[in-house]
Amino acid sequence: MTKNLDQEGLSSIVQNYSLLYIDLWGVVHNGITLHKEAIRVLNELDKINKEYILLTNAPRPNNTVKVFLEKMGLDENIRDHVFTSGEAALNYLKNNYFSQKFYHIGPTRDFDLFADFKKMKSEDLNKSDYFLCTGLFDEQDKDLNYYKKLLEKKVDKKMICTNPDLIVDKGDKRELCAGSVAMIFEKMGGEVVYFGKPYPEVYNQSIDNKKKKILCIGDNLNTDIKGANLLNYESLLISDGVHKKEIEDNGLDQVLKKYEVICNYTQSKLKWKN
Repeated sequence: MTKNLDQEGLSSIVQNYSLLYIDLWGVVHNGITLHKEAIRVLNELDKINKEYILLTNAPRPNNTVKVFLEKMGLDENIRDHVFTSGEAALNYLKNNYFSQKFYHIGPTRDFDLFADFKKMKSEDLNKSDYFLCTGLFDEQDKDLNYYKKLLEKKVDKKMICTNPDLIVDKGDKRELCAGSVAMIFEKMGGEVVYFGKPYPEVYNQSIDNKKKKILCIGDNLNTDIKGANLLNYESLLISDGVHKKEIEDNGLDQVLKKYEVICNYTQSKLKWKN
């Protein structure tokens, strides 16, 4: 049974956990502005010395996301808790693919992810050893059929996906993410190596999480909540996030059943106390 914490707030359960994984986009901010109540939560966690990681499926290095959050007005003491799927992927690429040529699928703004091995970037799809997918091209950010046609005869190559999210809401605008391209590639028979939630590597790289009672907080059932389920962590769903309309139309229980996940708690927005 999922318990709603809108009245009691996160403060009512936080002492039950030694570590919290908290999503950024959809929980702490909407891509444009910070959520004030969520910032209060993070400040309260700092006051009680509660361990937490701001775990995000951003396909960028940690420092790039920290700069983005600084521009939003997020304090440095909170920014220091950030760990990204891009950072996890970067560590893997440096250790395993540093000398292989890749073809980048994604916007040019993601360049900083592979700045250390930019000389291995190929402009020719056919001459690359693998695909590095960080998102969608700026000029092809709505039509997934473009990527189906682009990749349909290239399924012999491996794809590294640095953001398993399918979609994200930027303010009031819904955008496709790298996970949507990777899903197309997989359906055609291609092999994808994912970095980010719900896959264990990003959790394990971010902090020593062994023998800790863990709560995962996020708004995405496919990543935040499924990741918690796969790793046997408890979870809190922010219901006003990416699944808001689905939950309003069908009810929480039916939506959880549809995505084949369970969550322990829910809040409309992340709040310390009502």
